[in-house]
Amino acid sequence: MKLPLLTFSLLFLSSADKDVRKVFDVHLHGHDQIAVQLAALEEAGVYRAAVSTSWDLQDSYRGRSKIDFLYGLMFPCSEGRVPYSLQPCFPNGQDWPAIQWVEEQIKAGKIDFLGEVLSQYYGISSSDSLLFPYYALAQRYNLPVGIHTGGAGPNHGALNFKEELGNPLYLAKMLSTFPKLRVWIMHAGDSYYTDAITIMEQYSQVYADISVLSNPAIVSADRFATIMNAFVEAGLEDRLMFGTDNGNVQQVIAAVDGLPFLSKHQKDKIFFRNAERFFDSP
Repeated sequence: MKLPLLTFSLLFLSSADKDVRKVFDVHLHGHDQIAVQLAALEEAGVYRAAVSTSWDLQDSYRGRSKIDFLYGLMFPCSEGRVPYSLQPCFPNGQDWPAIQWVEEQIKAGKIDFLGEVLSQYYGISSSDSLLFPYYALAQRYNLPVGIHTGGAGPNHGALNFKEELGNPLYLAKMLSTFPKLRVWIMHAGDSYYTDAITIMEQYSQVYADISVLSNPAIVSADRFATIMNAFVEAGLEDRLMFGTDNGNVQQVIAAVDGLPFLSKHQKDKIFFRNAERFFDSP
């Protein structure tokens, strides 16, 4: 039977649409092979991404892809360097960017969020007063703030790193001081995920990304399922966001897809809907 051309076309488009996955990666870092990284992200359906890395490397992402990038400010940097890659965070080699310079970059549209905030790598809490001038700027200009929590891999090069400072409970002072600040807990607290849940239950403006936890090369499927189920059971499915932290994007997507207790609608929230609401809040 020969189908009319229009009918065939509609069937083809319908079938193709079913295979398209929208993904907003809220936790991405620089890569030494940018073209390879971008190709993998695009193939996986990533249409928006929040990237943070050394200032110079991050700048090289501008105009390189059809992906809509949001650009972060990574700081403070132990010995002036990005963890793991050990590139200088800023051209002047400083640990902290000057406040006036940060505000100038915000006004110029070059900074869309503060993060990854590396307080734990620097050996201070996420509510240390040294960070408050930067949080004040973020609140003034309505910029989201992403803060590293949980543990760290080996060879990160940060001599003052303290595991215990990765507990999201340290956010409480900062959140009470800056009540209008939009904050996301990177790695959803990792081993401190129950404390991340506690903070999110207390502060409705706090979201969490599931990077690292969703990476099967780092966290087992059973443990990932246990953690995700805890967030869902706590009623927080509307504030969980997808992130790769430069993990294999296809494997990380598959890990989320493999959670049997999540519906497609719930997965879409995690893959992109929640992030759109968080980053685009007026």
